[in-house]
Amino acid sequence: MPKTPSNFSAATRTVAAQPHGPAATITRRAADRLRAGHLWVYRSDVESLIPFTGSTVIAPGALTTVTDSRGIPLGTALYSDASQIALRMVSSEAALSRPAYLAQLQERVRAALALREELAPRSTGNNACRLIFSEADALPGIVADRYNDLVILQLLTQGTAQNDVRRVLAKVIGESLHPAMLIERPDPKIREMEQLAAPSPEPLYIDIEDADGASNPRLTTTFTINNLRFHYDASAGQKTGAFLDQRLNYAAAARYAKGRALDVCTYQGGFALHLAQSCQQVTGVDASRKALETADRNLALNPELGAQVDWMEADAFELLREYEAAGEKYDTIVLDPPAFAKSSRAAESALRGYKELNLRAMKMLQAGGTLVTCSCSHHVAPAEFTEVVAAAASDAGRRVQVIEIRGAAPDHPAVLTLPETSYLKCLILRVS
Repeated sequence: MPKTPSNFSAATRTVAAQPHGPAATITRRAADRLRAGHLWVYRSDVESLIPFTGSTVIAPGALTTVTDSRGIPLGTALYSDASQIALRMVSSEAALSRPAYLAQLQERVRAALALREELAPRSTGNNACRLIFSEADALPGIVADRYNDLVILQLLTQGTAQNDVRRVLAKVIGESLHPAMLIERPDPKIREMEQLAAPSPEPLYIDIEDADGASNPRLTTTFTINNLRFHYDASAGQKTGAFLDQRLNYAAAARYAKGRALDVCTYQGGFALHLAQSCQQVTGVDASRKALETADRNLALNPELGAQVDWMEADAFELLREYEAAGEKYDTIVLDPPAFAKSSRAAESALRGYKELNLRAMKMLQAGGTLVTCSCSHHVAPAEFTEVVAAAASDAGRRVQVIEIRGAAPDHPAVLTLPETSYLKCLILRVS
């Protein structure tokens, strides 16, 4: 049964239906944020919900007119009765109809794909990129990644996990890119949060010239970034697969890396294999044995790498404590942990975790060594992350120079008025 926020009054739940579709009235604070360019309304900022004629609730995923407390329309949003983000804006036009939304969707998908042709053109050295990045492409709840000849789609909201949206995406992506296959791969945690049913396992699009055809959907491929080859398996792994947002950071790390290197939270070896282009010895560390098995397969795909590369299954914090105590020294260390802060409440704990990792890494670096340190927690702002790394440098008694301040690759564009899209921070530092 659809949820009604606890701060809604009984009168709100049965408020009279409106003739032009469902509507939501939001607080002044939320209205000011939307007028400033933000695109989300949190559940706590919804003052009232007005269902469509003949209904007692707004249907999950419905296009909903958003108004301020005076009744002035602010645009149309996709409504969720489950997520803490209750409304995701899709248009500044009020009372947007479903056909108009689908027509808008088609044009915005085409625009997103055209932008990737500029930002990340397909080549022999790079044939993987993010094609659609949700709000960053004015397509809330939609993410698509290309891995060579496969396109992997995620529909992450009640308003987009709909068959009419799937048909539009299959048509536009199929006509524009002709991938061997377009597959919808759910994010289990988000789908549970949004209370979405699992999608059909059948591909949304198959190139008629693909040899396997519909009778044998192919879920694996090999893709290339920065002239290195990687395995991709649509049925396994985090996110939609590799961390494509780090593509240019991988290459930058390789430029500054040297000597003996340690890649902490290597996942499937992204940084480690790039470091192996510049270093003599590389150790990749991760807590997931399955991820390390894929990393080893990726190493085998790149026999030209000259470094000695090995893998270690271990907890990052425990390993760094042990190595620091033992006096281990490295010329290059990469820290690329998963998001420590899954919510704003967890930000303080996340900052403590980042400080500990960076403090121990700085103590382990040789004079003149390189530290590449990353955070993908969007609840930790860039300034906060930089401050905590600076605090680690002070406590370690090391002089640290900033060589580069980096973010996500340009195929993951950020929206200036939506800070949450600037989630990835990457600092390349020289430690004396």
